Amino acid sequence: MDLILKYFTNLTEDQINKFKKLETLYKDWNIKINVVSRKDIDELYLRHVLHSLAIAKVMGFKDGARIMDVGTGGGFPGIPLAILYPECSFHLVDSIAKKLKVVNEVVEGLGLTNVRTTHGRVEEVQEQYDFIVSRAVAAMPTFVHWVKGKISKNQNHELKNGILYLKGGDLKEELQDYKTASIYNISDFYEEDFFETKKVVHLPLKYKPL
Repeated sequence: MDLILKYFTNLTEDQINKFKKLETLYKDWNIKINVVSRKDIDELYLRHVLHSLAIAKVMGFKDGARIMDVGTGGGFPGIPLAILYPECSFHLVDSIAKKLKVVNEVVEGLGLTNVRTTHGRVEEVQEQYDFIVSRAVAAMPTFVHWVKGKISKNQNHELKNGILYLKGGDLKEELQDYKTASIYNISDFYEEDFFETKKVVHLPLKYKPL
């Protein structure tokens, strides 16, 4: 928890309490339904929460923004971002029901009113969003195909509407066909060794009618 306070110094008391609750909720639920590895659960704030919040270091969501988290797994990056941006709406999507069971219980346990979930494939979602976030669920060309037509026309942010993707390693080959992609090194924001090779990729996507 100290890690969160180290890099996010303007949290409200309510946000601090919600972030503190995360560990207990995940540890309790992870015993029943394993969604986070043992090593990761012991370093939840570093490997999951702080990693998720790296997106906020690249893009500050404005009130009213609509964000979809694709392949949310145990709720990352969606849940930490939803705590940080209570006036934005988050739609967490995953095809694995047991993972969403944990997500729903954590959301309820935290009293988050700005999160909803869908069990299914993202291609079946017929809505549009300002941004689509995810944590390395597929190579970028596959991911772009999945989310085609799901970006809103209205531009309200400094960065153009599109994908904000948490990825690691050398991305040159994967992003060679995406000339408009911007890569942000998470190590520029956080000093922990864990983030040395990790990145946030922003890829603007054009609006297409559903």
